[in-house]
Amino acid sequence: MANLFPTSPSPQHTPFALWLIVPVKPFGEGKSRLAALLSPELRAELSQRWLTHVLTTAVAWGHFAGIAVISRDAAVLAVASELGALPIAEAGDDLNAALTQAREVVVAAGAEALLALPSDLPLLTSADLDELRTLALTEEGIIVAPSRDNGTNALLMRPPRAIAYAFGEASAGRHRALATKAGVPCRFYHSPTLALDIDRPEDLLLVNE
Repeated sequence: MANLFPTSPSPQHTPFALWLIVPVKPFGEGKSRLAALLSPELRAELSQRWLTHVLTTAVAWGHFAGIAVISRDAAVLAVASELGALPIAEAGDDLNAALTQAREVVVAAGAEALLALPSDLPLLTSADLDELRTLALTEEGIIVAPSRDNGTNALLMRPPRAIAYAFGEASAGRHRALATKAGVPCRFYHSPTLALDIDRPEDLLLVNE
């Protein structure tokens, strides 16, 4: 698959350098809650398909100064590189630590704002990215897009070290609390397409509705 950045338009002007970080589990380990329904091979195939969707949507959108993927899976990093993203080898095995590691890499590369997205957002659209960017343009702080179970399916920080990462169950509320403690504005963006991540068998039914 060809690298997308050389054949795509240069990122359109944004008054701050906005980077995307996508943390990804190894393809063979993802979506364990779907094990009763799908074979390991099919789960790995779907994980790669959803990652490809997120990255191609992000590249086509055109406003990111850079896109990074962090994973401990060489296959994931190879896909990321093929799609024009910066591959970062994960040092440990913890989501929030991985995001923190990637944040330091991209801040050193010039990031002035960061958007963290999971890789399993099959309905992600450029309109979602437009709305997040528009909110970020109005003032500094953090923007949280909650999942349907009050997790976090998007976290935009401007500046990039505004708060610590606290992804996990019911993390939308934790991110809001961290923003309050840090004294930075926190706004929520509610989107039916961004709210859908794939964790349970019933989630798969919503992808094709």
